[in-house]
Amino acid sequence: MARISGVDIPDNKRGEIALTYIFGVGKSSAQTILDQAEISRDKKVSEWTDEESNKIRSIIAENFKVEGVLKSELQLSIKRLLDIGCYRGLRHRRGLPVRGQHTKNNSRTRKGKRKTIANKKKAIK
Repeated sequence: MARISGVDIPDNKRGEIALTYIFGVGKSSAQTILDQAEISRDKKVSEWTDEESNKIRSIIAENFKVEGVLKSELQLSIKRLLDIGCYRGLRHRRGLPVRGQHTKNNSRTRKGKRKTIANKKKAIK
C-alpha cells in the first residue's frame, strides 16, 4: 500500500480512484493531481514507481489542504458560525439541516432516529 498524506491508499485500484481515499481529494482534483504529475489516470497504484509517488506527495502538499488541516479548518468555520449566532450557526447547534431543506418529513440524517411522542390521554366525561 502506498501512503500519501497519512492515508494508506489501495494498491489494486486505478490512481484516479485511489487518491479519492484521501479526505479533501475528490475525483476532479485526483485527475488534476495525476495530470500535473504526468501519470496515466488508468495506471494502478501498484504500478507507480517511487519517483511517481513522491511527485504526487509533493503536489498534494503544495497545492491542496487535506486530512487534518482541512478537518480542523472546517471545525473552526462551524465554531465561528456558532459563536456569532447567525442562522446557520443556530441550525448547527440544534442539529438541523443548515442549507434550507424541509424538515417535516425528511432530514433524518441530521435529526437522528425518530423519537416517538405518546398521545395525550383523552379526558373521560
